[in-house]
Amino acid sequence: MRRLRSSTVVLGGMGVLAATITACGSEPDRRCVDPLTREELPSYRCESGGGSDDDSTTRGAYYYGGSVRDKRVSGGSFDKTAVDSGGFGCSGTGGG
Repeated sequence: MRRLRSSTVVLGGMGVLAATITACGSEPDRRCVDPLTREELPSYRCESGGGSDDDSTTRGAYYYGGSVRDKRVSGGSFDKTAVDSGGFGCSGTGGG
C-alpha cells in the first residue's frame, strides 16, 4: 500500500476547507423592493434614505433570495439571516 506524503494530505485538506468557507460565505441575492406591494424598485430607492424627500416616493427595503416574476418578488425574506445562501456544509433555514 502506498503512503501519501504529509504535504499532499495538508494541501488536500486546505483545499476542502477553502471550498467550504467560500461556499458558506456566499451572499444571497439582494433586491430593492417596496415592502407593501413587493414590487421590485431601482436600487437607489434603498440607498441613503430612498433618494428623495418627497413623501410620495416609495422607500424600498432590501429583499433577500427568492425570485422575480412580473416585477414582484416571492420566495425570499426581508430578513437576511432567514435566507439560506446554500453551499456545501452550510446550515440555514428557508425564507419566510
